[in-house]
Amino acid sequence: MSGGKSNLQEDLYSYDEEFRDSISTVDSEGKRVWVYPKKPKGNYYYLRNVVSIFLLILFFATPFIKINGNPFLLMNFFERKFYVLGQAFWPQDFFLLALILIIFFVSVILFTTAFGRLWCGWACPQTIFMEMVFRKIEYWIDGDANQQRKLAKESWTSKKIFKRGLKYTIFLIISIIIGHTAMAYLVGIETVKDLVTSPPTENWSGFLGLVFFTGIFFWVFSYFREQACTVVCPYGRLQGVLLDKDSIVVAYDWVRGEPRGKLRKGEVQSDKGDCIDCKLCVHVCPTGIDIRNGTQLECVNCTACIDACDDVMTKIGKPKGLIRYASYNSIKDGIKKLVTTRRVAYSGVLVVLMTLFGFLLFTRSDISLTIQKKPGFTYQKEESTGLYINLYDVQLTNKTEKEQNIHLKVIDNQAAILTVGSSNSLTLKASERFEGSLLLKFANEDLESTKTTVKIGIYDSNDKLIDRQKINFLGPIKY
Repeated sequence: MSGGKSNLQEDLYSYDEEFRDSISTVDSEGKRVWVYPKKPKGNYYYLRNVVSIFLLILFFATPFIKINGNPFLLMNFFERKFYVLGQAFWPQDFFLLALILIIFFVSVILFTTAFGRLWCGWACPQTIFMEMVFRKIEYWIDGDANQQRKLAKESWTSKKIFKRGLKYTIFLIISIIIGHTAMAYLVGIETVKDLVTSPPTENWSGFLGLVFFTGIFFWVFSYFREQACTVVCPYGRLQGVLLDKDSIVVAYDWVRGEPRGKLRKGEVQSDKGDCIDCKLCVHVCPTGIDIRNGTQLECVNCTACIDACDDVMTKIGKPKGLIRYASYNSIKDGIKKLVTTRRVAYSGVLVVLMTLFGFLLFTRSDISLTIQKKPGFTYQKEESTGLYINLYDVQLTNKTEKEQNIHLKVIDNQAAILTVGSSNSLTLKASERFEGSLLLKFANEDLESTKTTVKIGIYDSNDKLIDRQKINFLGPIKY
């Protein structure tokens, strides 16, 4: 297609942009417009079912999976214990957790610039649970879109009460299961088992947490639904800065489809495009938009419109793909371009971050040492010896899965006397954290000034240095 012809077609088929002034699920008065999507079917829907089954199994099974006795994934903010792929991360490893989050967000940005909201349509928990679990139950009990509309308008007969009661009972049971699973990612599956098998009075906070999670999931999937994607989730709005004309999204081929027109029996569409304006792409959309208007924040790239349109094209003897995964430029000029300067830059940043994370992860010490000055304590003088004393809080964390025998000592100042507990030697079990007090003593003549810098190290049973930390020893003013 020549450039002049392409520009002419673009001008002829430019769309009215008024639809962008509002979202499809809210009317002009600000009231909720309930969406009744038609039940989808087709190749993409089948593939999404397969992917969803795999991800659902992964979601419910992960809390039970352990690596070397550690949870596969645990984000226990309450006890500040974190496990990713069986690797323990402690508050001292906050920079590693922060790097994981940064890598995740950069990956999302890179993936979005290339493939749009593929995550939303295929892997987002909101979409999977809504479309592949709760919506299927709704189709089974209430019927397809037209039957759901009819049931919603009916008075409260015994039939409607039965259907509503059955549907919401099943919704509640599934929400309870999801809520308990989500809780397991925060406190661990063993704690959840204890909560389930014990009366609420033994752990009110845990019980209320389970009730809260269950209530949230039930409310979202029974009432709030697509509003979570269109109103709450910021990802759709980020498309405006992340997508470009080479991003591959679910798109309508306006060059081939316009001008739209109804197809009559025996009619030759010489003056019309392939779109017969059946509006099935709108009817199957779970967020109620018309994909023919172009990329919109409500679109979650679920591919329901692709399946519906392909089915129609097959019936009227036209090629599939009027709605398909495509970029603006591939439709306009027939140019597919995945490698762009922007994506190369994002990829470079991602490689650097992952390299840095790998280096920090494999070079981190097996045992971390944290020493802090005791609040409100400056120094004291021991009358019997004349030594000056400083008191510190010490925290030792065994990040390995084996028992560690360690001892602490001052590295650079042999005049210092160090004591931790009854002795300077400790035995830390696998993933154990020790918290106690550290006592440091100096003679007045050995102090450099009112503030003397001291290095304290952790050593293993072979006297190999594992970790170290600098602290300040406070003493009297030197004249």
